Amino acid sequence: MSFDPKRPVSRRDVLKWGAAGAAGIFGASVLNPSSWFAQTVKAMDKHELHTALQHGSHTMAHGYDPSKTLSKGLKSAIDALTAFDYGKVSIRADGKTVRDYELVAYDGEVEIADGIKFPGWTFNGTIPGPTLRCTEGDILRIKFTNGSTHPHTIHFHGIHPTNMDGLEPIASGAEFIYEFEAKPAGLHVYHCHIPPLAKHIHKGLYGNYIVDPIKPRKPARELNMVMNGFDLDLDGGNEVYTVNGYAFAYQAYPIEVNVGELVRVYLSNMTEFDLINSFHLHANFFRYYEVGADPEARPIFTDTIMQCQGQRGILEIEFPSPGKYMFHAHQSEFAELGWMGFFMAK
Repeated sequence: MSFDPKRPVSRRDVLKWGAAGAAGIFGASVLNPSSWFAQTVKAMDKHELHTALQHGSHTMAHGYDPSKTLSKGLKSAIDALTAFDYGKVSIRADGKTVRDYELVAYDGEVEIADGIKFPGWTFNGTIPGPTLRCTEGDILRIKFTNGSTHPHTIHFHGIHPTNMDGLEPIASGAEFIYEFEAKPAGLHVYHCHIPPLAKHIHKGLYGNYIVDPIKPRKPARELNMVMNGFDLDLDGGNEVYTVNGYAFAYQAYPIEVNVGELVRVYLSNMTEFDLINSFHLHANFFRYYEVGADPEARPIFTDTIMQCQGQRGILEIEFPSPGKYMFHAHQSEFAELGWMGFFMAK
Protein backbone atom coordinates (compact mmCIF):
# COMPACT_ATOMS: atom_id res chain seq x y z
CA MET A 1 0.00 0.00 0.00
CA SER A 2 1.49 3.35 -1.03
CA PHE A 3 1.17 6.47 1.12
CA ASP A 4 -0.60 9.49 -0.36
CA PRO A 5 -0.56 12.45 2.10
CA LYS A 6 -3.41 14.14 0.17
CA ARG A 7 -5.80 11.20 0.50
CA PRO A 8 -8.06 11.15 3.60
CA VAL A 9 -7.34 8.28 5.96
CA SER A 10 -10.16 6.28 7.52
CA ARG A 11 -10.04 4.23 10.67
CA ARG A 12 -10.46 1.18 8.48
CA ASP A 13 -7.10 2.05 6.89
CA VAL A 14 -5.51 2.16 10.32
CA LEU A 15 -6.98 -1.24 11.15
CA LYS A 16 -5.57 -2.68 7.91
CA TRP A 17 -2.14 -1.22 8.48
CA GLY A 18 -1.85 -1.91 12.19
CA ALA A 19 0.61 -0.02 14.35
CA ALA A 20 3.58 -2.14 13.29
CA GLY A 21 2.70 -1.83 9.60
CA ALA A 22 2.28 1.91 9.93
CA ALA A 23 5.74 2.22 11.43
CA GLY A 24 7.23 0.15 8.62
CA ILE A 25 5.37 1.87 5.77
CA PHE A 26 5.52 5.47 6.89
CA GLY A 27 8.51 5.66 9.18
CA ALA A 28 8.81 7.23 12.63
CA SER A 29 8.27 10.79 11.42
CA VAL A 30 4.61 10.33 10.51
CA LEU A 31 3.89 8.67 13.85
CA ASN A 32 4.94 11.84 15.64
CA PRO A 33 1.90 13.27 17.52
CA SER A 34 2.23 16.53 15.56
CA SER A 35 2.43 14.78 12.16
CA TRP A 36 -0.31 14.80 9.53
CA PHE A 37 -0.90 11.06 10.00
CA ALA A 38 -1.31 11.25 13.77
CA GLN A 39 -3.56 14.31 13.61
CA THR A 40 -5.76 12.68 10.95
CA VAL A 41 -6.11 9.46 12.92
CA LYS A 42 -6.99 11.44 16.05
CA ALA A 43 -9.74 13.30 14.20
CA MET A 44 -11.37 10.21 12.67
CA ASP A 45 -14.97 9.25 13.33
CA LYS A 46 -14.72 6.65 16.08
CA HIS A 47 -18.04 5.13 15.04
CA GLU A 48 -16.29 3.83 11.93
CA LEU A 49 -13.82 1.99 14.11
CA HIS A 50 -16.67 0.70 16.27
CA THR A 51 -18.27 -0.87 13.18
CA ALA A 52 -14.98 -2.30 11.96
CA LEU A 53 -14.12 -3.83 15.33
CA GLN A 54 -17.44 -5.64 15.48
CA HIS A 55 -17.32 -7.27 12.04
CA GLY A 56 -16.33 -10.85 11.29
CA SER A 57 -15.79 -12.95 14.40
CA HIS A 58 -17.60 -10.36 16.53
CA THR A 59 -21.01 -11.53 15.34
CA MET A 60 -23.07 -12.26 18.43
CA ALA A 61 -22.75 -15.85 19.63
CA HIS A 62 -24.86 -17.68 22.21
CA GLY A 63 -21.88 -18.68 24.36
CA TYR A 64 -18.39 -20.09 24.29
CA ASP A 65 -18.12 -23.45 22.53
CA PRO A 66 -14.65 -24.94 23.23
CA SER A 67 -15.00 -27.15 20.16
CA LYS A 68 -15.00 -24.10 17.87
CA THR A 69 -11.78 -22.84 16.34
CA LEU A 70 -11.18 -19.31 17.55
CA SER A 71 -8.45 -16.85 16.65
CA LYS A 72 -5.48 -16.82 19.01
CA GLY A 73 -6.32 -13.42 20.50
CA LEU A 74 -10.00 -14.18 21.10
CA LYS A 75 -9.19 -17.57 22.64
CA SER A 76 -6.60 -15.93 24.89
CA ALA A 77 -9.18 -13.43 26.19
CA ILE A 78 -11.75 -16.16 26.87
CA ASP A 79 -9.16 -18.41 28.55
CA ALA A 80 -7.91 -15.49 30.69
CA LEU A 81 -11.28 -15.33 32.45
CA THR A 82 -10.64 -18.59 34.32
CA ALA A 83 -6.89 -19.25 33.97
CA PHE A 84 -5.27 -18.93 37.42
CA ASP A 85 -1.59 -19.84 37.76
CA TYR A 86 -0.97 -21.37 41.21
CA GLY A 87 2.69 -22.06 40.45
CA LYS A 88 4.69 -25.18 41.17
CA VAL A 89 3.99 -26.02 44.82
CA SER A 90 6.46 -27.36 47.39
CA ILE A 91 6.68 -27.34 51.21
CA ARG A 92 9.67 -25.77 52.94
CA ALA A 93 11.37 -27.35 55.99
CA ASP A 94 9.55 -24.88 58.26
CA GLY A 95 6.19 -25.98 56.83
CA LYS A 96 5.69 -22.89 54.64
CA THR A 97 4.12 -23.39 51.22
CA VAL A 98 6.43 -22.28 48.41
CA ARG A 99 5.10 -21.46 44.96
CA ASP A 100 7.46 -21.20 41.98
CA TYR A 101 6.47 -19.27 38.85
CA GLU A 102 8.23 -18.45 35.59
CA LEU A 103 7.59 -15.21 33.72
CA VAL A 104 9.39 -14.40 30.48
CA ALA A 105 9.26 -11.03 28.74
CA TYR A 106 8.84 -11.25 24.97
CA ASP A 107 8.51 -8.72 22.15
CA GLY A 108 5.85 -9.67 19.63
CA GLU A 109 2.58 -8.95 17.87
CA VAL A 110 -0.60 -9.68 19.81
CA GLU A 111 -4.05 -9.92 18.20
CA ILE A 112 -6.40 -7.43 19.90
CA ALA A 113 -9.38 -7.63 17.50
CA ASP A 114 -10.33 -9.43 14.31
CA GLY A 115 -7.45 -8.80 11.91
CA ILE A 116 -5.77 -6.19 14.15
CA LYS A 117 -2.38 -6.86 15.73
CA PHE A 118 -0.55 -4.72 18.25
CA PRO A 119 3.28 -4.63 18.57
CA GLY A 120 3.37 -5.56 22.25
CA TRP A 121 5.78 -6.39 25.02
CA THR A 122 4.37 -9.37 26.88
CA PHE A 123 4.77 -11.63 29.89
CA ASN A 124 4.64 -15.22 28.59
CA GLY A 125 3.29 -14.10 25.25
CA THR A 126 -0.05 -12.58 26.30
CA ILE A 127 -1.53 -9.20 27.21
CA PRO A 128 -2.35 -9.17 30.08
CA GLY A 129 0.19 -11.63 31.47
CA PRO A 130 -0.72 -14.72 33.50
CA THR A 131 -2.87 -14.29 36.62
CA LEU A 132 -0.72 -15.41 39.54
CA ARG A 133 -2.61 -16.85 42.51
CA CYS A 134 -1.63 -17.94 46.00
CA THR A 135 -2.72 -17.79 49.67
CA GLU A 136 -1.64 -15.18 52.20
CA GLY A 137 1.58 -16.30 53.88
CA ASP A 138 2.84 -18.41 50.96
CA ILE A 139 6.43 -17.85 49.84
CA LEU A 140 6.52 -16.79 46.21
CA ARG A 141 9.52 -17.32 43.93
CA ILE A 142 9.12 -15.75 40.51
CA LYS A 143 11.90 -16.52 38.05
CA PHE A 144 11.92 -13.65 35.59
CA THR A 145 13.76 -14.07 32.27
CA ASN A 146 14.09 -11.04 30.03
CA GLY A 147 13.79 -12.32 26.47
CA SER A 148 12.96 -8.83 25.20
CA THR A 149 15.30 -6.45 23.42
CA HIS A 150 14.68 -3.89 26.18
CA PRO A 151 15.47 -3.89 29.93
CA HIS A 152 12.46 -4.79 32.08
CA THR A 153 11.45 -5.59 35.66
CA ILE A 154 8.45 -6.91 37.58
CA HIS A 155 7.00 -4.68 40.29
CA PHE A 156 4.40 -6.38 42.50
CA HIS A 157 1.79 -4.41 44.40
CA GLY A 158 1.47 -5.59 47.99
CA ILE A 159 3.86 -5.79 50.96
CA HIS A 160 7.40 -7.11 50.42
CA PRO A 161 11.08 -6.22 51.06
CA THR A 162 12.29 -3.20 49.09
CA ASN A 163 15.00 -5.25 47.37
CA MET A 164 12.17 -7.24 45.75
CA ASP A 165 10.35 -4.12 44.53
CA GLY A 166 11.29 -4.44 40.85
CA LEU A 167 13.11 -1.14 40.46
CA GLU A 168 16.49 -2.51 39.30
CA PRO A 169 16.56 -3.08 35.51
CA ILE A 170 17.02 -6.65 34.30
CA ALA A 171 19.01 -6.51 31.06
CA SER A 172 18.01 -8.27 27.87
CA GLY A 173 18.97 -11.95 28.18
CA ALA A 174 19.38 -11.79 31.98
CA GLU A 175 17.39 -13.45 34.78
CA PHE A 176 16.31 -12.49 38.28
CA ILE A 177 14.37 -14.31 41.01
CA TYR A 178 11.85 -12.29 43.01
CA GLU A 179 11.14 -13.97 46.36
CA PHE A 180 8.82 -12.73 49.11
CA GLU A 181 5.92 -13.68 51.36
CA ALA A 182 2.50 -13.06 49.82
CA LYS A 183 0.58 -10.37 51.74
CA PRO A 184 -1.90 -8.85 52.33
CA ALA A 185 -4.87 -10.86 51.10
CA GLY A 186 -6.74 -9.32 48.20
CA LEU A 187 -6.41 -8.55 44.51
CA HIS A 188 -3.17 -6.93 43.42
CA VAL A 189 -1.42 -6.24 40.12
CA TYR A 190 2.11 -6.57 38.79
CA HIS A 191 3.79 -4.62 36.00
CA CYS A 192 7.13 -3.52 34.58
CA HIS A 193 8.61 -0.49 36.37
CA ILE A 194 11.20 0.80 33.89
CA PRO A 195 11.04 4.42 32.65
CA PRO A 196 9.23 5.54 30.64
CA LEU A 197 6.56 3.76 32.69
CA ALA A 198 3.74 4.74 30.35
CA LYS A 199 5.41 2.97 27.45
CA HIS A 200 6.28 -0.23 29.32
CA ILE A 201 2.81 -0.54 30.82
CA HIS A 202 0.93 0.46 27.67
CA LYS A 203 2.90 -2.04 25.59
CA GLY A 204 1.47 -4.84 27.75
CA LEU A 205 3.73 -5.75 30.67
CA TYR A 206 1.16 -6.25 33.43
CA GLY A 207 -1.22 -8.76 34.99
CA ASN A 208 -3.33 -9.63 38.03
CA TYR A 209 -1.94 -11.13 41.23
CA ILE A 210 -4.49 -12.69 43.62
CA VAL A 211 -3.68 -13.41 47.28
CA ASP A 212 -6.48 -15.49 48.79
CA PRO A 213 -7.27 -15.00 52.49
CA ILE A 214 -6.33 -17.82 54.87
CA LYS A 215 -10.02 -18.18 55.70
CA PRO A 216 -11.45 -19.02 52.26
CA ARG A 217 -14.09 -16.83 50.67
CA LYS A 218 -17.50 -18.34 49.92
CA PRO A 219 -17.53 -20.73 46.94
CA ALA A 220 -18.26 -18.88 43.70
CA ARG A 221 -17.77 -18.96 39.97
CA GLU A 222 -14.61 -16.86 39.72
CA LEU A 223 -13.59 -14.67 36.80
CA ASN A 224 -10.49 -12.61 36.10
CA MET A 225 -10.74 -9.28 34.25
CA VAL A 226 -8.05 -6.72 33.41
CA MET A 227 -9.23 -3.49 31.77
CA ASN A 228 -6.77 -2.08 29.25
CA GLY A 229 -6.35 0.04 26.11
CA PHE A 230 -4.25 0.07 22.94
CA ASP A 231 -2.75 3.09 21.16
CA LEU A 232 -2.60 2.00 17.50
CA ASP A 233 -1.04 5.16 16.07
CA LEU A 234 1.39 5.66 18.99
CA ASP A 235 0.27 9.23 19.66
CA GLY A 236 -0.38 8.82 23.40
CA GLY A 237 -4.12 8.15 23.09
CA ASN A 238 -5.95 4.82 22.87
CA GLU A 239 -8.03 3.76 19.88
CA VAL A 240 -9.13 0.34 21.19
CA TYR A 241 -10.32 -0.63 24.69
CA THR A 242 -10.68 -4.17 25.97
CA VAL A 243 -11.03 -6.50 28.90
CA ASN A 244 -8.32 -9.18 28.88
CA GLY A 245 -6.83 -7.86 25.68
CA TYR A 246 -9.42 -8.46 22.92
CA ALA A 247 -12.11 -6.04 21.76
CA PHE A 248 -15.74 -7.16 22.20
CA ALA A 249 -14.62 -10.67 23.23
CA TYR A 250 -17.53 -11.16 25.65
CA GLN A 251 -20.03 -9.62 23.28
CA ALA A 252 -19.04 -12.20 20.67
CA TYR A 253 -19.06 -14.92 23.34
CA PRO A 254 -21.17 -13.93 26.38
CA ILE A 255 -20.01 -15.29 29.73
CA GLU A 256 -22.34 -18.09 30.78
CA VAL A 257 -23.50 -18.08 34.43
CA ASN A 258 -26.28 -19.76 36.38
CA VAL A 259 -29.24 -17.92 37.86
CA GLY A 260 -28.75 -17.53 41.63
CA GLU A 261 -25.11 -18.63 41.76
CA LEU A 262 -22.45 -16.35 43.25
CA VAL A 263 -20.17 -14.89 40.57
CA ARG A 264 -16.93 -13.30 41.78
CA VAL A 265 -15.01 -11.00 39.44
CA TYR A 266 -11.41 -9.95 40.12
CA LEU A 267 -11.29 -6.60 38.29
CA SER A 268 -8.27 -4.34 37.78
CA ASN A 269 -7.49 -1.34 35.60
CA MET A 270 -4.19 -1.17 33.71
CA THR A 271 -5.34 1.30 31.04
CA GLU A 272 -2.60 3.78 30.15
CA PHE A 273 -3.20 7.34 28.84
CA ASP A 274 -6.75 7.62 30.30
CA LEU A 275 -7.17 8.82 33.89
CA ILE A 276 -9.90 6.35 34.81
CA ASN A 277 -11.76 3.31 33.55
CA SER A 278 -15.04 1.90 34.82
CA PHE A 279 -17.37 -1.10 35.03
CA HIS A 280 -21.15 -0.83 34.68
CA LEU A 281 -23.58 -3.76 34.92
CA HIS A 282 -27.05 -3.55 33.36
CA ALA A 283 -30.28 -4.72 35.02
CA ASN A 284 -28.57 -5.73 38.27
CA PHE A 285 -26.39 -4.58 41.18
CA PHE A 286 -23.23 -6.06 42.68
CA ARG A 287 -21.21 -5.85 45.90
CA TYR A 288 -17.79 -4.22 45.46
CA TYR A 289 -14.83 -4.81 47.76
CA GLU A 290 -12.03 -2.31 47.19
CA VAL A 291 -8.80 -4.35 46.84
CA GLY A 292 -10.67 -7.09 48.68
CA ALA A 293 -8.16 -7.60 51.48
CA ASP A 294 -10.86 -8.17 54.09
CA PRO A 295 -13.63 -10.62 53.08
CA GLU A 296 -15.68 -9.44 56.09
CA ALA A 297 -15.54 -5.77 55.07
CA ARG A 298 -18.76 -3.94 54.27
CA PRO A 299 -18.93 -3.67 50.47
CA ILE A 300 -20.37 -0.96 48.26
CA PHE A 301 -23.69 -2.00 46.69
CA THR A 302 -23.87 -0.48 43.23
CA ASP A 303 -24.05 -1.06 39.49
CA THR A 304 -21.07 1.15 38.53
CA ILE A 305 -17.54 1.61 39.86
CA MET A 306 -14.52 3.63 38.71
CA GLN A 307 -10.85 2.66 38.92
CA CYS A 308 -7.70 4.68 38.26
CA GLN A 309 -4.67 2.88 36.85
CA GLY A 310 -3.43 0.18 39.24
CA GLN A 311 -6.65 0.28 41.24
CA ARG A 312 -8.50 -3.01 41.66
CA GLY A 313 -11.31 -4.67 43.53
CA ILE A 314 -13.59 -7.68 43.79
CA LEU A 315 -17.18 -7.75 42.50
CA GLU A 316 -19.70 -10.28 43.80
CA ILE A 317 -22.87 -10.72 41.72
CA GLU A 318 -25.96 -12.92 41.74
CA PHE A 319 -28.21 -12.92 38.67
CA PRO A 320 -31.88 -13.06 39.70
CA SER A 321 -33.42 -14.33 36.45
CA PRO A 322 -32.45 -15.71 33.04
CA GLY A 323 -31.33 -13.30 30.37
CA LYS A 324 -28.44 -11.38 28.84
CA TYR A 325 -26.96 -8.79 31.21
CA MET A 326 -24.77 -6.25 29.44
CA PHE A 327 -21.60 -4.91 31.11
CA HIS A 328 -19.25 -2.23 29.80
CA ALA A 329 -17.20 0.84 30.60
CA HIS A 330 -19.42 3.79 31.41
CA GLN A 331 -17.22 6.02 29.29
CA SER A 332 -19.29 5.67 26.09
CA GLU A 333 -16.23 5.97 23.86
CA PHE A 334 -14.53 3.05 25.63
CA ALA A 335 -17.64 0.88 25.23
CA GLU A 336 -18.01 1.70 21.53
CA LEU A 337 -14.32 0.94 20.90
CA GLY A 338 -14.26 -2.55 22.35
CA TRP A 339 -14.97 -2.55 26.11
CA MET A 340 -18.40 -4.21 26.11
CA GLY A 341 -19.76 -7.68 26.85
CA PHE A 342 -22.62 -9.77 28.26
CA PHE A 343 -23.29 -12.24 31.04
CA MET A 344 -25.68 -14.95 29.82
CA ALA A 345 -27.68 -16.14 32.85
CA LYS A 346 -29.51 -19.46 32.49
